Amino acid sequence: MDPYIANPLAWQESWDRQQEAYLPDREHRIASMLDAVDAVVGDDAAPRVLDLAGGTGSISLRTLARFPSARMTLVDLDPALLAIAAASLGDRATIVTADLRRPDWRADLAPGTYDAVLTATALHWLPANRVADLYAEIHELLRPGGVFVNADHMPDDGLPGLSKRLVERADRRREQRYAAGVVLSWSAWWEHVAGDPALAPLVRRRFEIFPAGPHTEWTPPISWHVDTLRSAGFTEVGPLWRGGADAAVAGVC
Repeated sequence: MDPYIANPLAWQESWDRQQEAYLPDREHRIASMLDAVDAVVGDDAAPRVLDLAGGTGSISLRTLARFPSARMTLVDLDPALLAIAAASLGDRATIVTADLRRPDWRADLAPGTYDAVLTATALHWLPANRVADLYAEIHELLRPGGVFVNADHMPDDGLPGLSKRLVERADRRREQRYAAGVVLSWSAWWEHVAGDPALAPLVRRRFEIFPAGPHTEWTPPISWHVDTLRSAGFTEVGPLWRGGADAAVAGVC
């Protein structure tokens, strides 16, 4: 039985604020992703959208706000974040627990049926060879003309020095906000979640799944993603959005 989360929307807001400390332009990048969905579905009022590594459901909630009849599927492995997502989304989305580190993560998903697969700030914790394989697996899930968008830290190859300075600038500003108590850090947020009676057992399970933390912080330049998506079979590939050293790259089947 799923745990009863008394205040899922409050946890959603708390997660959003914590994430925005890392990503001040987070809403802009998600809006650009949804623009791409709008462009490929046309007059379809009920697009099929897969929220990959969807966590608490931030992308799913914004997709449903934009496309109220969207048929959402959210995939993640983190039990605590999935509990918040399930409580927030209710019957508006299908929740799938799956491990993207394994090729069988698609076992409960129908190939060739999704209009869009969206993911943000998540795949950087996978190693290079797994991301390359994952891009090919995502391609198989999309219908012809469907779109995949990955938004993450993707420096511009032509601006290595400036990208580094932009990241350092963002790090300094974030640490200043933490010091002033404006927003919770990643670790402080998890400490708060662990204090919730319903979520505490799930947090313990999460750290058993990710004993050293999930992140490898492997963040290649955007050219790597473009080349790898082309190799995975996407016919159109390119940057959809950029903000500093972050970008969203899109691939169309």
